[in-house]
Amino acid sequence: MGSRKKIAAEQRKEAKKSVAFATLRKEPSSPRRMRQVADNIRGVEVEHALALLRYSTRHASKPLEKLLMSAIANWEAKNEGRKAGETKLIVKSVMVDESTGLKRMLPAPQGRAYRMVKRSNHVTLVVDTAPEETADNKA
Repeated sequence: MGSRKKIAAEQRKEAKKSVAFATLRKEPSSPRRMRQVADNIRGVEVEHALALLRYSTRHASKPLEKLLMSAIANWEAKNEGRKAGETKLIVKSVMVDESTGLKRMLPAPQGRAYRMVKRSNHVTLVVDTAPEETADNKA
C-alpha cells in the first residue's frame, strides 16, 4: 500500500472512531417509502427523531425507530461511561439503498403475464455528537 493510501485509510479509521452506526439489511419495503421517512429525521437531534418516528403513521417508521435505538446503543457502547441523554446526539446521515427485489408474475389479460417486483432496501444510520457552537458561530 502506498503512503498516501495508508494515510487516507488511517484518517478514515480515526473518523469512524467518534461516530456510531447501525445497518438494517433486506427490509421488505420500497426504498422510496423508506426515504420519505428517513428525510424527516436526517440532521435532527436523536430525542426529537425518536419522537417523530414513534408517532408517525408511516409503515417504514417502526423499523427505522428500532434502527435508531440500535445506533444509540452502539454509540453508548463505543463511548463507555457516557449516556446518550446527557450528550447532544444528532442523526448525522441516513442512507437508503435498494436491495434485491423478489420477482413475481402477475396475471394479465389474454393469457399474458406481467412481471412484478417486490422491492426491499438496506438502511445505514450514523449517529454522532453535535458540533459544539462557539461564541464566534452564534454571532
